[in-house]
Amino acid sequence: MGRSRRTLPEELLLLALDPATGTTAQPQSLDLGLAGAQLVELALAGRIAPDGDRIAVVVPRPTGDPTLDCALELLRRRGAPVRAVHWIGGPRLGLRQTYLSHLERCGMVHAVAGQMCGVLPTTRYQATDNEISREIRARLDSAIRTGVPPDPRTAALAALAHAVGLGKHLYPGNEGRSSRSRLRDLIRHDPMGGLVAHAVMDVQNGAAAQPRRGPAATGRQGAAGARSAAEPARGVPMQPHRGSMARAVAH
Repeated sequence: MGRSRRTLPEELLLLALDPATGTTAQPQSLDLGLAGAQLVELALAGRIAPDGDRIAVVVPRPTGDPTLDCALELLRRRGAPVRAVHWIGGPRLGLRQTYLSHLERCGMVHAVAGQMCGVLPTTRYQATDNEISREIRARLDSAIRTGVPPDPRTAALAALAHAVGLGKHLYPGNEGRSSRSRLRDLIRHDPMGGLVAHAVMDVQNGAAAQPRRGPAATGRQGAAGARSAAEPARGVPMQPHRGSMARAVAH
């Protein structure tokens, strides 16, 4: 994979960065989204493919992107297709910082040191070229405004943005309600993006214990979410994962 094209995790992170404050919107769910974006990027590169609600490695050859290749190797070591919801719900300590550091090395953001409450050191990241973020945002805006089916990469980006809750960040207030609705609807235009986006939302809702059974399962998502409030999902270490994300860079 050439490095002339920005990867989906990079684009999702740039979308989430607030140009005014240098912080990331929805930091905890964003970590899940970055793990999901890696899956979509690997699928676009022909390395993995969906197998029902699972992810199967079809070509284990490295892509040339170290972070993606690490994820690909971990998937390969599983030896069998893994449920997307279990993969995304696994520990991802430091993934956001890894991508922020990469964007800094590429010159797309620069780190700004600061302090929280005048004591705790913090690091914020400011975009060095807002034109890149505007170009990414323009692709989403065009898909929302025109209603023309977007390319798979843009459709997947829209699905992930919706799944991690960036809709209110990108299209705030009552005036952005229709745009948020159309952003959600773009999820249907890319099967892999849709699978991953639903997995991200399932992890957040604590519904990871129940396998997704196709489109009909979407209609039952609210009931599954209600059950999960009373009974934690089994097989997915939800609390350790949230704790690990809280220890990652929060801005």
